[in-house]
Amino acid sequence: MKKLSQKILVLLAIFTWGLLADDFALAVKDYNNMNYIKALNTFYVLAKKGDAKAQYNVAMIYANGQGVKQDSSQAQKWYEKAAIQGNAPAQYNLAQLYHASANNDVHAYEKAKHWYEKSMQGGVSQAYNNLATLYMEGLGVSRDEKKAFELFQKAANMDNHAAQVNVAFLYAWGKNITHDKMKA
Repeated sequence: MKKLSQKILVLLAIFTWGLLADDFALAVKDYNNMNYIKALNTFYVLAKKGDAKAQYNVAMIYANGQGVKQDSSQAQKWYEKAAIQGNAPAQYNLAQLYHASANNDVHAYEKAKHWYEKSMQGGVSQAYNNLATLYMEGLGVSRDEKKAFELFQKAANMDNHAAQVNVAFLYAWGKNITHDKMKA
């Protein structure tokens, strides 16, 4: 009897997962058709159930004010939920929000650094570039041009154009970098 109950639970979980995946696909379709409210409603139901991709999409809709009034605090709330679950784009966008709010929060740069580092683990090239900027300017970290250069190079090697410009700039005019006009 116990084995039968376990099998039923497994089948129910598989069936439920399939329904959730279908709901997510429908929400994406609604979003792409610019039916943002309908998409938000579906994403929201999934997000409340802990779906990190849905949480990210709820955050994006609030961040961009698509079909709803733009709401940075709602965006931050949902980015954070997705970021904690390892969603790299959410981690990056959360870092961006902290970076932008540094005038209002004395620990914002440290929080931005934390989430940039997390999103770097997920392969977000712009996170390398933005963290390098924190090191270049000594924002929330000790100023370290060499560390910034290493991060810019990693992002540049990932075809990040902003980082490629930053690497060229440092090769041409960096203070603690060996100047190389050919590489610049």
